[in-house]
Amino acid sequence: MKDYFDLKGKTAVVTGGRRGLGKAMALALAEHGANIAIIAQSSDAGMLADEMVRYDVGFFYQQANLGNREERAGLLQKLCERLGSVDILINNAGGLFCAPVLEYPLEQWDKDMSIMLDATFDLSQQAGKIMKEQGGGKIIQISSTAAFQEGVGLIAYATAKSAIITMTRCLAAGLAPFNIHVNAIAPGIFNTDINRTLFNDPTALAARMKPIPSGRLGEPEDIIGPMLFLASEQSRHVYGQTLVVDGGFTLK
Repeated sequence: MKDYFDLKGKTAVVTGGRRGLGKAMALALAEHGANIAIIAQSSDAGMLADEMVRYDVGFFYQQANLGNREERAGLLQKLCERLGSVDILINNAGGLFCAPVLEYPLEQWDKDMSIMLDATFDLSQQAGKIMKEQGGGKIIQISSTAAFQEGVGLIAYATAKSAIITMTRCLAAGLAPFNIHVNAIAPGIFNTDINRTLFNDPTALAARMKPIPSGRLGEPEDIIGPMLFLASEQSRHVYGQTLVVDGGFTLK
């Protein structure tokens, strides 16, 4: 029987893949045979390299500040030359800064947008050029349910994540003729480092879970199935869509 999730021979690039959802997705891609390139701001790959060994795939770690246009310039072409191809790109890098609207620093706004919007478009464009020459590919943008639900103090994050959904549709329309699929995932609140404080506070955690139909918040493993669907041939007729993974939170 054909394995529709077989990614052997493919190369996947995951930004912000050192930890959290990025790491979970990178490990899942490796488990299904893809060679992995991680782009992260930290120069320390942590234990990621050791964890990749068990999958017997190629692994490369690239340190880069994706908020810096000069550091992004030609980055995917360099990775392609080193790894042989770029078949899957997951734009996952981002940050979460909270402040009242009237006190939100403009310098922080610029930083947030450069990472979550500028880098997402820049790398998607770079990948699109490579994938067009290769005959196709998959680009997955990581948005958020903050794009649909107001987030007090998260104005830059919510604005960027909302814009990513529109960017996904525009990119999908422009790149579909080249067999390049561009789609997005909008996760809800997940149990990752960025939300560690919340998960360590039983009262706050209970309050956050109350309006969620599933009765729980997300675990990193919950994003793997949706991601593999969009990264594999299973989604060969899917373009420009945003798959919400939130336990039903946005149903209300």
